[in-house]
Amino acid sequence: MSAPHSLDLPSAETVLKTGKTYLRDLAERVVSTGLQAGLGAVVVTKPFDLSMWEAAGLAGAAASLSLVKGLVARWRSVTNSASLAKGV
Repeated sequence: MSAPHSLDLPSAETVLKTGKTYLRDLAERVVSTGLQAGLGAVVVTKPFDLSMWEAAGLAGAAASLSLVKGLVARWRSVTNSASLAKGV
């Protein structure tokens, strides 16, 4: 019989710290995307005859896509970043 393998797991403090860093990064990206899309949508409401609620919906959709991208980035590689760029 072989000896059981020990797992080299990070401490709970490290997991919470890295998770907190990732969530702060993701929240910043989602909020900034929502604000940027909202501002952009307000600019195009007149030319494209959109209502305020349609413009807000566009901003919400953009922020939702930003959230999904950030979650995919975390799933693809274990980092503290919500970026898809390598080494971030």
